[in-house]
Amino acid sequence: MKNIVRFFSMLLALVILGSCDDNLDLQPEQSLSPGIVLSNEANLQNLLVGIYDEAAHGSVEAVPDNTWGGEIYTGMELYANAGELMFNGTFEEPAEFNEKALATTNGWVTNFWLNAYEVSNQTNLVIENLGVVEDEATKNRMEGEAKFLRALVYFDLVRSFGLPYEAGGANGQEGVPIVLTGVTDAAQVEAPSRNTVAEVYAQVISDLNSAVSLLPESNGEFADRYSAQALLARVYLQQGNYAAARDAAHAVLQNSGHSLAPEFSGAFNNAEDGVEDLFAWQITSQDGTNDFNTYWAGSAFGGRSGNPDVAITAAHMAIYDDPDNDARAAFFYENNGGTATTKWQSEFGNIPFLRIGEMHLIRAEANFREGTALGLSPEAEINALRGRSGAVAIAGLSLQDILDERKRELAFEGHNLHDRKRLQENIGSLPYNDPSLVMPVPQRERDANPNLSQNPGYAQ
Repeated sequence: MKNIVRFFSMLLALVILGSCDDNLDLQPEQSLSPGIVLSNEANLQNLLVGIYDEAAHGSVEAVPDNTWGGEIYTGMELYANAGELMFNGTFEEPAEFNEKALATTNGWVTNFWLNAYEVSNQTNLVIENLGVVEDEATKNRMEGEAKFLRALVYFDLVRSFGLPYEAGGANGQEGVPIVLTGVTDAAQVEAPSRNTVAEVYAQVISDLNSAVSLLPESNGEFADRYSAQALLARVYLQQGNYAAARDAAHAVLQNSGHSLAPEFSGAFNNAEDGVEDLFAWQITSQDGTNDFNTYWAGSAFGGRSGNPDVAITAAHMAIYDDPDNDARAAFFYENNGGTATTKWQSEFGNIPFLRIGEMHLIRAEANFREGTALGLSPEAEINALRGRSGAVAIAGLSLQDILDERKRELAFEGHNLHDRKRLQENIGSLPYNDPSLVMPVPQRERDANPNLSQNPGYAQ
């Protein structure tokens, strides 16, 4: 997906729920009409390719920021911060995440919503117009990719704008609107209300199961069967459905052909997908921006003048139980603004989104909770992961050991907030389900759609 052409803007790049805003400039950059794009197989394929770029990097003036290219996951890490990070930056949006005091006009929140529904709309258009594709295998692949991307979007939307999923509960709390019909004309835009958290999760799982059955085993830099299965494992883990999470992660580990990078450093700052990458957002000097790098790197490596904007504190360093040997405990460097993580040092490095290390952690935790040893025993699995980083083996493994290992392995990748909610852990003095840890529905969306209710704790 290098040097990608942003064909998605050949449509009108309509934003669901916000496209009626008179201030929204949605002029296409190309002269092709939506009708031509959607009636031509080659153009429809180009639209699908462009959706990846849209999700990672934004596309039009209305949504210029990098949602899955680092911005919103940086926000989630700051949202979960209880002393392990220090925010040095000057931008108001991430500062509000760090302070747990989001305004309904927060630009990152608004961009997240807008970009997510742009991506959703365009996946809908691809799915609805697959009749122009003649080859059955090509049609299946395109449908599978679109459903993978749509599921990815709705999973992060519901985790961010809805109260946490409660394992065993009815989960009737408000989530986000599910929109499964594509539009190419503002006159088609409806004003949906919010679906429940349970309904959104059901849609995400349905899309991912369909994607697993449709996608090929290998698909270059694009989503393949194991990308979808890995995301499904992540979804099931968030639900507390440990048996299903275990089975999905096991299928990836057994069949994908991917493995741990020989060294921990090999999982990050790569110009091309590495052996550990099940799915990564593609970055080059010509296309896209790595916003993890923007906010987490020192200025000498492409980061902002906070040097870095997001610095790591001694409280985080205390989580490494074998600092003299564990490569992860040394995966940092010093700047005059504080300690930076080396994970996001490369300005033009790809952004790992789903990697094998996470699958080992999911299978180990799920096996432990279920009292099983599918693939490996939990102790053997965790010690294999620790061995890759040089940390000493653990004897007499406990659940807390597994959860601590997850923190060490996946630090600064966007998991912390949702792990704490899943595990019902306080964030500082706030309980896991405090309304201030749920993003507000953007004010501009509520102005455009009277059927959108606001989350508790924000002005109604």
